[in-house]
Amino acid sequence: MRRVSHPVQGFLAALAAVAVLSIMDAVMKHLVIAIGIVAVSIWRAVANLALSAGLYLPRRTKWPSRSTLWIHVARSIVVTVMAVLFFWGIGRVPLAQAIALTFIAPLIAMVLAPLVLKERLAGRSIAGALAAFAGVVVIVVGQARSEVADDVLLGIAAILASAVCYSVNILMMRWQALAARPLEINFFQSIVVLLLWMAAVPLVGVPEWPEGQLTWVVVASALSTSGGLLFAWAYARGEASYLAVTEYSAFLWASALGWLVFRERVTLTTVAGAALIVGGCLIAARRKHPVPPEIDMAA
Repeated sequence: MRRVSHPVQGFLAALAAVAVLSIMDAVMKHLVIAIGIVAVSIWRAVANLALSAGLYLPRRTKWPSRSTLWIHVARSIVVTVMAVLFFWGIGRVPLAQAIALTFIAPLIAMVLAPLVLKERLAGRSIAGALAAFAGVVVIVVGQARSEVADDVLLGIAAILASAVCYSVNILMMRWQALAARPLEINFFQSIVVLLLWMAAVPLVGVPEWPEGQLTWVVVASALSTSGGLLFAWAYARGEASYLAVTEYSAFLWASALGWLVFRERVTLTTVAGAALIVGGCLIAARRKHPVPPEIDMAA
């Protein structure tokens, strides 16, 4: 069904996706500490496929084209590498600091979007990103004086590498969202991610059953699926350079969850940086838009 959708709707959906996935990050941090990165990744992949298949297969109208399947496969590979690096990193780095480090990704994506997707880079998007990144700088400088252990440094390196992957993922989300519907995207991503982990089993071993943590694995899967669907819906209705700045709102969630769940201290510099991040999101959201085109996407 064809419908007209304003990009601001996509912006709000992207903000909601960030919130949902931030909660998932906290659940995943707990699971990585409890059962390890390999076990949580494989069992979550199984749960993701079961959930996405139940949502997609009853509604499937036709099989995607070969070119669309290649988009699904390519992004799924990027997402798998990105997730492993990030979840391994947050097992060693405070959640708020980890999220702050990932904020190089939207900036990279915003710079690449005009080159890769031929999008116009608006002045408000640039200003919003710079204001938000200034908040990240305030936070990182405020935390730089503390003593850092070797495993924390490795965690930081993993998160930065994940952020580079995520910048590619942001661009691919827009490309993919224009080619397929949210449920299809989520279903095929779940298949590819699980196949990649199955291929890795001879190297990493068969994980033990997550006894005592199964509920949290299912919760992580439900949050991952919900966030992925929201992002797919959002990126079908807004340009990547416009929506990328919503990623900065994740820091607010990471700060709150890190303090409430893991007792990670939130400093005054963290609060000041968060204020700049919120300001950056508001600046980007006020960008003027042309008359929105009609799109042929699922509700």
